[in-house]
Amino acid sequence: MTLFDKFNRHPAYRIALVSILLASLASPLAWWRAKAAAEETIVTLAADEAKRLLGLSGSRPGVFSYTDVNRQQVQAVADAIVGGLLDVVTIYDAQGRELAKSMSHPGTMIALELPRESSRHTPPRYTQSHYKSLQSPYTNLWLLRVFVPQYQFADDPRSPIVGYLEGIRIMPQWQQNQIWHNSLLMALLVGIASLVCGAVLYPVVVSLIAENSRKTHEVLESNISMMEALGRTIAKRDSDTGLHNYRVAWIAARIGEEMRLQGSAMQSLIAGSFLHDVGKIAIPDAILLKPGPLTDSEMAIMRTHVAQGESIVGDIGWLAGANAVVAGHHEKWNGTGYPRGLVGEQIPITARIFAVADVFDALCSRRPYKKPMEFSAAMEILQRDAGIHFDPNIINIFVPIAPALYERLHHANERDVRGLMEERIKRHFGV
Repeated sequence: MTLFDKFNRHPAYRIALVSILLASLASPLAWWRAKAAAEETIVTLAADEAKRLLGLSGSRPGVFSYTDVNRQQVQAVADAIVGGLLDVVTIYDAQGRELAKSMSHPGTMIALELPRESSRHTPPRYTQSHYKSLQSPYTNLWLLRVFVPQYQFADDPRSPIVGYLEGIRIMPQWQQNQIWHNSLLMALLVGIASLVCGAVLYPVVVSLIAENSRKTHEVLESNISMMEALGRTIAKRDSDTGLHNYRVAWIAARIGEEMRLQGSAMQSLIAGSFLHDVGKIAIPDAILLKPGPLTDSEMAIMRTHVAQGESIVGDIGWLAGANAVVAGHHEKWNGTGYPRGLVGEQIPITARIFAVADVFDALCSRRPYKKPMEFSAAMEILQRDAGIHFDPNIINIFVPIAPALYERLHHANERDVRGLMEERIKRHFGV
């Protein structure tokens, strides 16, 4: 599998998931809307037919009043509607009195199953045409019950209501099939449109993600290069090649991995380990490079490198996580460290990890003023200072992996050490 395949799979899954979710939500809504539209069409047809027939029965075209027609005329209207559009038709006057009723043969059985919507003495109160879709409780037929108010002026719904037409349509199988087919087709088209939209968006999204990832990696690589350059600059100013920073950062990262540190915690540990002495840039050369012991006043100045380092990394946003190591790398488990005299777990975990890595490398490495210490002697010092200088738990974690770390670094040249650290940076910074 290529890197491109791995990169594109994640957005593809997300887009597909969103598209399927949209389709699953939109398709039922489209089906329901198509079905409702078909039912509303029947109500509209019933209203228009009633308006047409009752209007023709009136004394003036387009104007209807039950006082203008007799019951025979109203009954004729009901009979004309039944059998085609509706199976049961009942016409009421404005007071809810039944004027005419007509039923087809199937409608006769259905009318006995359903309660009347309005009683003889209580007039219907609706002012707009509407319907109810329901199922016959006995015959299991799909029924559409329509309610149509009749206005004095047939084309003006603001005119007084002078009567009501109520009816029941037994939905024939052919119409049910047609509604089902049209609704299903609409739902299918909406679902396909959602999926096609996702497919069209996919290359656009992938392109944007690729461009954003590329820029993010460029910024990250620039930041890491700046971190390495800053660390090497400080190390050289302190009469070191800079490999100490690489070694302690790698050792600290290995301890962090054993402790299951991940993400920002591990990144903060690596960056903080690499830049732990960044504050020494503000220490005068006369003190920093003095070959002999420092006086008390000089030591006080030297110790300000911690605060100076905090200020430097604190002003660089992406290095803010390194502050825990920079601020706490001279603290001790028993509280005798500086600058704050923190005790035990008051010291950030990354600073406690770094303290072990820093002293181990200092003991086992060659310096201008000393030879490297034997591994066993260095481990004896670390274990002796567990609970004094170091977190005992971290020492217990470090002891089993220390021999392999020592062997890897003992025979490593400058190129090897840089390679070890770069591998950790790639793993934990996503480069």
